[in-house]
Amino acid sequence: MEPKIVVKEKYFIVTRGKSRKGFCRGCIGRVETETQRGELMGLLYHSGSNVGSPKSGGMVRREDIYPLTRHQAQLLLFVSSSSKRLELLCNPQLFSAICELTQDDLVVVKHKKGHLPGLVKNLMQIGRKENKDDLYMLGFEVEFVDGDHNLLSKKPTPLPLFSAADIIQVVPSYSAPLGLRWREGQCLNTKAVTRINSMPSESSRARQVIETRTEHNVIQSTSPAPLEVGSMVEVVSNYGITVYGVIRWLGVPAGKTDEWAGIELDYEVNGCSDGKYGSQRYFTCKGSRALFVPVTKCSPDSRFVYSSTGSWTPKPNEIPPVPPFEDPEEDAPPIPESEVLSLLEGRMKGIQGHINSCYLDAALFSLFSTSVTLDHICRKPADTKQPITCTLRKIVNRLRRQGFVPMESVMDFRKQLGCDTFQTEEKDPEEFITVLFQKVFSTEPLLKLRSRGETCQGAYTLQIFLEKEQMGQMPTVQQLLDTSCLSGDIKFEEAPNCLIVQMPRFGNKYKMFSHIIPSTELDITDLLYNSPRECFICGHLAEYECIHCLPDCKLQPGRIKQYCTTCNTQVHSHHTRQGHSPKPLQVPENVAPDTPVPRHMMQLFAVLCIQTSHYVSFVKYGPDPRSWLFFDSMADRCGDDQSGFNIPEIRACPELGDFLSQPEEELARANPSEAPELTRRLLCDSYMFLYQSPARPL
Repeated sequence: MEPKIVVKEKYFIVTRGKSRKGFCRGCIGRVETETQRGELMGLLYHSGSNVGSPKSGGMVRREDIYPLTRHQAQLLLFVSSSSKRLELLCNPQLFSAICELTQDDLVVVKHKKGHLPGLVKNLMQIGRKENKDDLYMLGFEVEFVDGDHNLLSKKPTPLPLFSAADIIQVVPSYSAPLGLRWREGQCLNTKAVTRINSMPSESSRARQVIETRTEHNVIQSTSPAPLEVGSMVEVVSNYGITVYGVIRWLGVPAGKTDEWAGIELDYEVNGCSDGKYGSQRYFTCKGSRALFVPVTKCSPDSRFVYSSTGSWTPKPNEIPPVPPFEDPEEDAPPIPESEVLSLLEGRMKGIQGHINSCYLDAALFSLFSTSVTLDHICRKPADTKQPITCTLRKIVNRLRRQGFVPMESVMDFRKQLGCDTFQTEEKDPEEFITVLFQKVFSTEPLLKLRSRGETCQGAYTLQIFLEKEQMGQMPTVQQLLDTSCLSGDIKFEEAPNCLIVQMPRFGNKYKMFSHIIPSTELDITDLLYNSPRECFICGHLAEYECIHCLPDCKLQPGRIKQYCTTCNTQVHSHHTRQGHSPKPLQVPENVAPDTPVPRHMMQLFAVLCIQTSHYVSFVKYGPDPRSWLFFDSMADRCGDDQSGFNIPEIRACPELGDFLSQPEEELARANPSEAPELTRRLLCDSYMFLYQSPARPL
């Protein structure tokens, strides 16, 4: 009989792992015992119409759960959706404030009429306990108020009941020390009224945020920092509710004479847009999140303290909340498309930047967040015991399970890369990628290239080399790749699983083209060595290739041209092409002239961009054309260089998918200056395009 150890935490929620013996993600349970192998045996609570009852038992690993207090478990049991429970848990500041609500606290709740302000009146016990193991579910009765904080309803009608997941904002400055009461009029005992440490190791931060909000008037009396695009601000609505967001646009809108700000709010608000004001679009965001107000109505976000030295300074003990993480033995799969936005979108998401790490952060996020292309490499059994490989594995697992990797984890990885400059200096992504595959993975080059028919050589990235005169003003990646390979007489020895294409630019100092159009699919059929190719004219088996026909305006300029013997003679009989020198191809034996040639396609799954020495990335997280993310590991900063920290941010950018879904002819005619903000940034600043074989899908 395996000995069992009684554990301290009584309640928990399953945060990750596969469904196992009754437990699945979002389930709430009570711990009974723990085995020596670290597995917890407990009861699973079912939230029904009466109470939360432990109807069945099960077993779950400790690293797959998050401990809860009894009060937290009761609040979460009243949230019927498992995914909404986890979403609320991922917002520790809000959940802490909800757990500490008292009577007459002002909150904003989701309602069928929109987001409405109201006063918490009662904490409701829901259900009837039939045995000692049952848990009451807890909800809040809320009384709606108008813009002057008057009650909307004068009649003594029953108050609506809301779960913790229905509350989207808490304004503790309206708290009154009256204590919550049961609806029957029975006062809660002292222990239940006391504000609990609702999030272990993080409640101090939540209380600091609350204190900061109550000191709002003091903060506003200091000299505010100049507001700019990217500034975190707050605006007091007509209802007296403070909404928070990030400035995405500054300027004078049509019909106005003074400066206004376009703000992307933290959550949806009725009456707001998706980035339009009137008929004009100024930026793009989710629907009902774009608020346009005069700049004079904006104040710096009071959740952070503005110091007299002109910098944002965190209050004592105010650090970014980092949930505890114990890396399980089981590797986390890439984040499913349906879960990406709930796990990744927002501030303090992704990989936190620190001391010139943006090149590394952007590369790691692009390679490992949602793509499986390189999973088989980083999980080789021979490398699992190497310290640096284990460190990287923990980073990838943490990103995929929690959606956030703190800077300390990444710094540990940087220290193990072998060179001190990786800890302090700016680097180029291609240098890091080479070290990643050579030192960390000890793997062979991703690409096998054959130049001018000579012996095969390996490479991890493919650099584009060409003359600017060979291309138009706004080329596609397909055109750049074809022209570069054909000009240098380079072929792929075999179709790669991953192709990283580096654009013709040198960091932020030089770029050959002002704009480059991403090719969502890359056709490498005509770049494969000793592989059958079809004639550009008739479609039969090609036997000749002509580099001089590449820019020919009468033959689709930018496309590789290969011909069968007949078409080669006819095409080059034209007087403008008689000086061309077509080269014979290596035609595979035993291939019939009319044999259909299969196309070898690769899919775009990430783009690294650089602007003023700062790298960011765009990542395709699913098959839906609009499934695109924008990631910046240093989108904002709290505090100064010595005591502050960077705030990473991930934004959904479906507008990029809409733009790239246009036909190639329309893309070539597009005006980048009229494209949405993030789309324009990708077109202007693209540095490296990452493609994968469809055999290893997103």
